[in-house]
Amino acid sequence: MPPAFSTLRADALARELDVGLDVGICLACLSFVSSAIDEGDPRKVAREVRRMTPDLWDEGLAEPSRAAIRRAAARGVPEAEAALRDLELNGSGSAIARSIVHRLATELSERVHRDLRLEASAREALGRTTPELN
Repeated sequence: MPPAFSTLRADALARELDVGLDVGICLACLSFVSSAIDEGDPRKVAREVRRMTPDLWDEGLAEPSRAAIRRAAARGVPEAEAALRDLELNGSGSAIARSIVHRLATELSERVHRDLRLEASAREALGRTTPELN
């Protein structure tokens, strides 16, 4: 029997996959994980990833993820074949499924923070302008 597909290996592969926030999953659901990431408590992050992955997986993340892993395997990306076996054995409870959700939640958090910084910058710049009279 092959060794278990570890979280470390799954995290490395998840960073290589072409699965993004545009796959059609519920970003509000994913925000439970991204909020935990923002809080910085690794135990809470792990708990939210475990709690939300099955829902996200069932609502549409499974097929784009499987397809991305298959494409990675076809390109010869290390660990892709092992990830496919992990998915076959464990589905949404697999290390790779959880790693994909964690990666997407991290991207969501980064996007939200970037957008908030941009909004704050725009508001600040707008406050320095004089309205035009038409």
